[in-house]
Amino acid sequence: MSTSAAEHLARAAAGRHPELPETTCGTVRLDMLEGGRTEHWYLTIDRQEVRVERSADEADLVVRADREVFDRIAAGRLHLAAALLRNDLAGQGNLRLLMMLRRLFPGPPDARHPRDVAGFPYRPVPR
Repeated sequence: MSTSAAEHLARAAAGRHPELPETTCGTVRLDMLEGGRTEHWYLTIDRQEVRVERSADEADLVVRADREVFDRIAAGRLHLAAALLRNDLAGQGNLRLLMMLRRLFPGPPDARHPRDVAGFPYRPVPR
C-alpha cells in the first residue's frame, strides 16, 4: 500500500536530509487541492534540516496541485519535474527549491542505482 503525501510529510519529511545540498535554505508551501478545499503544508529547509508544519504563510516557493498528484509523487510514481512539465502542478517563486524538494520524496519503488544496473560496485578512489 502506498503512502499518501500528507502521511509522508507528517512522518518522513521532517528531520535531517543529507541528500540535500548544505547550502540550501528556503521555505516551501505545498497547496493540496481536493474537493473545493485547500490543505497547506509549510516546509522550512535550512542546510539539510527540514521542519514541517501546517500553515498558509507566504513562502519562497508555492507549489499547487491536486491531492492525487501529490499522492503519486509521495508514492514514487510521479517525478516532480515531470508533473511540472505536464502542468499537473504549478510552482510560483524560487523554482530551484522545487528541484531540492524532489529529494524529500521517494523515487520509484523498483528504482536501482545506476552503478548497480551497470554491474560496477562503487569503490572510492584512494587519494
